[in-house]
Amino acid sequence: MKADITFGIHAVSALLKQDPGRVRRLLLVQGRLDKRLQSLVSDAEQAGIPIKQVPRAKLDELAQGVHQGVVAETSALQAGNEQDLERLLDGLEGLGKPVLLLVLDGVTDPHNLGACLRTADAAGVQAVIAPRDKSAPLNATAIKVACGAAESVPYIQVTNLARTLQLLQQYGVWITGTAGEADADLYEADLTGPLALVMGAEGKGMRRLTREHCDQLIRIPMAGDVSSLNVSVATGVCLFEIVRRRRTSL
Repeated sequence: MKADITFGIHAVSALLKQDPGRVRRLLLVQGRLDKRLQSLVSDAEQAGIPIKQVPRAKLDELAQGVHQGVVAETSALQAGNEQDLERLLDGLEGLGKPVLLLVLDGVTDPHNLGACLRTADAAGVQAVIAPRDKSAPLNATAIKVACGAAESVPYIQVTNLARTLQLLQQYGVWITGTAGEADADLYEADLTGPLALVMGAEGKGMRRLTREHCDQLIRIPMAGDVSSLNVSVATGVCLFEIVRRRRTSL
């Protein structure tokens, strides 16, 4: 089985609490064992996970990022597929509240993927969906930025996004795409029912076929000179407006 890593205190802590079975070994920087690292050691020991102290250069080599003195060697975290999505949708039918999904079309930066996963978790999104081609991988960088959300929110990559949007519509999910030139304002649109929010890549936005499968297009009103927001920031603005709207409609 392919080995992978998770690095950074928050990401490793979330992994040890949510899915310790994926952790093969915990690597700690030599000469440091502060309170936060000691907490990770305790969690790892309770789960029977081997722990080894190594030089900082070794962690630098493995993580190639800000590891904060800890790297977990793990089995790879795999993205879901179409079958996983259908099982998830079948399970959501008795949820008792409107479905909320996030669709990322052409978002290729792992940092943005991780930030979107983290926001999706905070907003109560049931899954993040992306096309298999030209999308960010669920790699160590995305997992670290997600701060535990990569383990809690399913990331599902599909072969044909347009066909997947049609499937969501068959389940009664309203497809809401975001586009700067849309006529409808985020703060005026209907966002209260079962909904999939579609965010496009920065600059290019959604692809034509994705746009054609949306039930409605909305825009974030911009008051300044900047024409668009970073995709992870725009995702947060939209998701939490959906959350706010649903709470006020109860």
